[in-house]
Amino acid sequence: QVRLLESGGGGLVQAGGSLRLSCAASGSIFSIGTMAWYRQAPGKQRELAATISSADNTNYADSVKGRFTISRDNAKNTVYLQMNSLRPEDTAVYYCNARITTRDLYTNTYWGQGTQVTVSS
Repeated sequence: QVRLLESGGGGLVQAGGSLRLSCAASGSIFSIGTMAWYRQAPGKQRELAATISSADNTNYADSVKGRFTISRDNAKNTVYLQMNSLRPEDTAVYYCNARITTRDLYTNTYWGQGTQVTVSS
């Protein structure tokens, strides 16, 4: 069984501040492909914030480009999201996401449990 566990990093911060989210995959993992962070603001649909491929190619939503940085540590099966210059409109629940192939060679998309980030003005 595979799980994604988000830890630390969330909470309340003032506008202009920074937070760092972490998300670790564990279980019967053969390989991890693209990892990503999504976010869902109150009353809105979940949206993609950033992705990072297994080759470390990154992509960002226009709304976070230049402020957020996604990275991964393959030895730890962990993906990070460094969030700088936070704005009130960044307030959302943040979810990590990963495309994982298990040791019995099944590939599925897995989600973390979600972390609340609140940015005050």
